[in-house]
Amino acid sequence: METMNVSLPDPLRRFVDKQIASGRYSSASEYIRELIRFDEKRRAQERLEGLLLEGLGSPAGEMTARDWSELKKTAAGKRGKRAAK
Repeated sequence: METMNVSLPDPLRRFVDKQIASGRYSSASEYIRELIRFDEKRRAQERLEGLLLEGLGSPAGEMTARDWSELKKTAAGKRGKRAAK
C-alpha cells in the first residue's frame, strides 16, 4: 500500500479527529478510505442512472438471443473480477 499525504485546513482536521474519536474509525486513513469508497459507489450509481435514463429514452426493442448472450458474458466477467479481489 502506498502512502499519500493530504493537507487539511484546521476545521476539516478537527472534523476528521471527531470522527475518529467517535469510535467508528480507528484512523484518519480508515475514514478517508471509506469516503473514497462511498464516492466510487455514488459515481457508479450516477452512471447507472444515466444509462437507465438513456435506455428509457431510446426506442423499445426486443431482446434477441445474442443480446441475452452478451449480457450473460458481461455479468459473468464482472462476477469473476469481484471474486478475484
